[in-house]
Amino acid sequence: MNANFYEQVYAVVRRIPPGKVTSYGRIARMLGRNRAARAVGYALNGLKDRHDDPAYDDIPWQRVVNSKGHISIVNREFSANLQADLLLSEGIPVTDELRILNFNQYLWEGLPLGELEAIIEGREVG
Repeated sequence: MNANFYEQVYAVVRRIPPGKVTSYGRIARMLGRNRAARAVGYALNGLKDRHDDPAYDDIPWQRVVNSKGHISIVNREFSANLQADLLLSEGIPVTDELRILNFNQYLWEGLPLGELEAIIEGREVG
């Protein structure tokens, strides 16, 4: 995947509201890349290389979990316990097994089509 895809991922993740979560696969599908869930994970993992860049400080990476509602750490710099703590601080219950309790209750439905089109077309990437 190219850097532009990563920026699209970041643009979507920035819009996940506090108290909501989504999955890697849902983000991939929103961006028209149905089989790119792993690439979404790689994009979020890439944030470790941007930790000194304030342009990437506002990406709530902790709000992205796997399709079963489990915390799946692809970035060792962001620990599973840190992700769980951040989710708990937003009112999202996480079990000791690092699973979102009542996952569907906290699932974010995604962006309106017009906003997604703007992101995909590069008119809105930040």
